Amino acid sequence: MRLASVQTRARRAAEEREEPPPGPAPPSTHHSEHQFKNMKSKFFNELTHLPNHKLKMPMWAIGAIVVVVLALVACLGFCIWKKCINKGKKPKKVRERKGGRGRRKKEGEGEGEEGKEGEAKEGEEEEKENFGKLEFTLDYNFTENQLIVGILQAENLPAMDMGGTSDPYVKVYMLPDKKKKFETKVQRKNLCPVFNETFIFKIPYQELGGQTLVLQVFDFDRFGKHDVIGQISIPMNSVDLAQPLHEWRDLIGGEKEEQEKLGDICISLRYVPTAGKLTINIMEAKHLKAMDCGGLSDPFVKVVLQYQGKRLKKKKTTVKQNTLNPYFNESFSFEIPFGQIQKVQVLVTVYDYDKLGSNDAIGKVWIGYGASGVGLRHWSDMLANPRRPVAQWHALLPEEEVDEALKKPIR
Repeated sequence: MRLASVQTRARRAAEEREEPPPGPAPPSTHHSEHQFKNMKSKFFNELTHLPNHKLKMPMWAIGAIVVVVLALVACLGFCIWKKCINKGKKPKKVRERKGGRGRRKKEGEGEGEEGKEGEAKEGEEEEKENFGKLEFTLDYNFTENQLIVGILQAENLPAMDMGGTSDPYVKVYMLPDKKKKFETKVQRKNLCPVFNETFIFKIPYQELGGQTLVLQVFDFDRFGKHDVIGQISIPMNSVDLAQPLHEWRDLIGGEKEEQEKLGDICISLRYVPTAGKLTINIMEAKHLKAMDCGGLSDPFVKVVLQYQGKRLKKKKTTVKQNTLNPYFNESFSFEIPFGQIQKVQVLVTVYDYDKLGSNDAIGKVWIGYGASGVGLRHWSDMLANPRRPVAQWHALLPEEEVDEALKKPIR
């Protein structure tokens, strides 16, 4: 028994010697967590000390920068995904449109062209602006050499005022000379005005073919320039004057009539308060508008004195033949008491003398009470320098423009 036990022990000892030594024990979880915490604290300690020593920025600023950077990265990633992933995909509506367009082309190109033309016409009709219509008559009196123009009425005029209405009137003249201009009465606040007015141009029939009749509708403005509503241009060589013409026509858009240069006139004023004497010297004029066929005029000047809108006296200069730069140097004296001189108006009109017909006005000037601009300044200079002549150049204005201004109440 002892021998068997001894052998058994010897065998176990030999087996234990043959077994390899056990490997190192695995690191404990507690030790790894401790190392991670040390690294984390070290990183945040460095991050905390870096702004204070180098950047000098608080922690909330660093956090904001990190958030902004992350947002930018997210946006960039979304754009790349949108462009790369959805590049080959097209919306269903686009595919349907393309397929439909291809089918229509196969069915017939002619039908497509007709459709496009129809759409273009519809667009033009929508863009076409409405300026209203004008009813007029034309007749020619061969025995008297007179062209008779009747302005009857207008319809559907556009509203030019803030209140949704207009104050229309019609200006009638002939191109290219514009010697005579007629105007209807102003119809207040009316988009379908009735005029029923007639105007006569005395023109030989042989000269009528080269002229154009213009019917221009304006919106009257009391405090500014009158706006053009629309116009009709009628070349007289396109009209059969053997019988009267009566028709409606659509107005077309017209630009404002350019202010033509009528010339300038030099006037000298002198007032002596003690004697109550006003002296007006018409010195000269220059660059007058040519009113005759030969490119010249026969100018003379008419001076009218008014007090509070009532005509007191009038004087005329002599006629200067065939010139656009006449020299007059003619003086006219008027007795005006000192108590009335403040309310005096001087109206100076340059005419073209006509032996056979009426004299045509070239232009007009308004000086004195109620005038504006140069007319008022010249009058003020005269009153500020008693007994001394004060000369001033004045630009001539259309006669109808000055007459219209005279009708307005003086403020």
